[in-house]
Formats: sequence, C-alpha cells, structure tokens
Amino acid sequence: MPSALPDGEPVPADGALPGSALAGAAARPLGFYLHVPYCATRCGYCDFNTYTATELRGTGGVLASRDNYADTLAQEIRLARKVLGDDPREVRTVFVGGGTPTLLAAGDLVRMLGVIREEFGLAPDAEITTEANPETVDPAYLATLREGGFNRISFGMQSARPHVLRILDRTHTPGRPEACVAEARAAGFEHVNLDLIYGTPGESDDDWRASLEAALGAGPDHVSAYALIVEEGTQLARRIRRGEVPMTDDDVHADRYLIAEETLGRAGFEWYEVSNWATSEAGRCLHNELYWRGADWWGAGPGAHSHVGGVRWWNVKHPGAYAAALADGRSPGAGREILSDEDRRVERVLLELRLREGVPLSLLKEQGLAAARRALADGLLQEGPYEEGRAVLTLRGRLLADAVVRDLVD
Repeated sequence: MPSALPDGEPVPADGALPGSALAGAAARPLGFYLHVPYCATRCGYCDFNTYTATELRGTGGVLASRDNYADTLAQEIRLARKVLGDDPREVRTVFVGGGTPTLLAAGDLVRMLGVIREEFGLAPDAEITTEANPETVDPAYLATLREGGFNRISFGMQSARPHVLRILDRTHTPGRPEACVAEARAAGFEHVNLDLIYGTPGESDDDWRASLEAALGAGPDHVSAYALIVEEGTQLARRIRRGEVPMTDDDVHADRYLIAEETLGRAGFEWYEVSNWATSEAGRCLHNELYWRGADWWGAGPGAHSHVGGVRWWNVKHPGAYAAALADGRSPGAGREILSDEDRRVERVLLELRLREGVPLSLLKEQGLAAARRALADGLLQEGPYEEGRAVLTLRGRLLADAVVRDLVD
C-alpha cells in the first residue's frame, strides 16, 4: 500500500503561502506536477499513491471517479492561481505522472494542460511530459496528446524479459514499449524516455544487457535506470519475506549499474543525474531538474508534493478526500513545512551532488569539506572539478552516492 505522509503543520484552508515564499519568485522557474492516482492493477514493487478500481470501490463514491478527475484537478490548478496571486511566471515544465495517466482519455490530459495554459501561460519552450503505460496508448491516442501540446513522453518499460516482468507484476507485452517509441516519434514527439529497473529477483546480467539493448534499439533520447528498491508493505516485500523469491544484494546492483553506464555510453548517452542518461542536453528531463535544483513546482492531485520559495506541502492521499476538499472550496493540503536556510543548504547538497555538474564546495561546512577531501583521495570525486570548487562524483562515486552525500552534509 502507499507509504505514509510526513508530519507537518496545518495548511491554511485557502492554501495561502507566507509572503517569504513568493519573494523573488520571478527569478525562479515554475513547474507543475499533475498526479493521476489510478492504475489498472498494482505492480508488486509499487508503494506510490495509486489505487485500482477495487481499492476505490465504496471508499470515495463519485468523487473518486476517474471519469471526472480532469475537472477535479482543474480546481486545484485554479486554486494555485489564487494562491500565487499576481506571480508573473509562465510555466516552464509540466509533468503528468502516476499511477497510470494514460488510463484517462487523451482529451482529459489535454484539458488539464489547457487549464494551466489558461491560468498561467506556458513558456514558449515549455517541456510538457506525460508518463504512459505501453498497453494504454495507440497511435491515435499519442496523436491527440501531441496535438494538444505534449512534447515529451515517458514509457514504463522496466525490462525486456518476460520472467522479469512477471516478478514485477508488469502487465505489458515484451516489445510493446519499443513499438510505442516508434509510434510516439510518428506522432511528432521530440523527446521520448524509457524507464528501466535493474536488480529484480531472478534477473541475470544477460537479462539486464538484453533490456538495455532493446531499449536502445527503440531509439529514445533519454533512458532512466533505477535499482529496484523493495519497499515494506508491497507484494514483492511479502514474497521475499516468505522466501518465494530471493533478495538482490548491493553488489549485484553495482554490477548492473556499471553495465548500464558502459552500454549506454557506447550508444552515445551521457549521464546527467545518477540514474538518468540522455543523448544531448536538450534530451534531459527539465522537470526533474527543477526538483534537483530546488526550484518551484506545484504538485496537484492526491498525495502530490509541492515546493514554492522554501515552503513544502503535500496533499491528502485518498482521491475521495482530495476531491471532497476541493468541492468544499478548501485546499487539499494535508500538511506543510517551512524550510530553514540550513534545511535548504542540506537539500542542495543532497540533490545537486547527484548531478553531472555536482555541488559547489562553498555549500559545505568544515566537516563536509574534510569529507570531500577524503572522498577525493578515495577516488569518489573528480579532481578537475574539485580544483575549480565543485564536488562532482566519479563513476565509483556514483555507485556510493548515498554514502558520499551523507558525509558531505555533516
């Protein structure tokens, strides 16, 4: 089941932000994340805030229906306009995620985007992305999205091997994600991503190489590759606990990451974030870079998180409760926190170290600088950037990124 929300102070009923959050806003990029919480089935490894029809039955009534979800989400976008007041920024990025956004009609996704365009305006070069399940789209669906303003799409491929997909409880047919890339290109999408997962129980090195080669053969300009994390409360965690499938260890994850780096690099992809590779700077996911660089984004939808000017808040999780709050004219926010300068410094180190450009050494305190010197000596940071005042991970450092960043934030 979905993980729990964090604690925090109450969100005002009208969603108002403190004046400090809007100070200097015009100088920061603004993005929107639109969360679609519906899935046809629940994947065994997933603990995202998503719901199947069976899970929603009798718990939200008509308010939780995906048939009117676009109208419900539009109410929060209009609330965002009121809260941000005369903020002059056009929206730089929109990312529709889930769940399975493409369980909604293509016209619904286009209408949601249209409300953002009407209320805020879209920057001329705005990046507009949706995630998609390969089995829920066809050429006509993709054409509607493209005509409606979407210019980037991310398909959940995960693996090319049927037995790996079965362990993950993925329902798409092997080969379908690759076909979707061709269909998206034909519809006019400039940028296409494929998501992959490595380290699934029962996956071999050869299985992982085959998945990478299949993905590359499809011709995307972006690949995301994530180590499988077994979250408590998921079906996969229960299967591992019962001994039905083995747990994959960290050494295997490291080996698979090295295979990914070598295979993708040989095909002309360069890493720009620890788990993300693109064929060019234009192929990077600008929306995710907003997160990694601490910019502003409004997350609309059940359980969605937002950040504006050092204020972070999150919505109630259940689609019924979310819709009910908006129908009553209230913010769906469940809690918020106002980040201190130290909080924001720590987050910059945590997130920016994962980027190819790294993090300025000037953000580190004395103990963090000492840790950076040790990391440099241990071959975890690159020498050239270090001499120029930045901590940038080496390939070995990327394998140990979580440990390196823990030392640097001290």
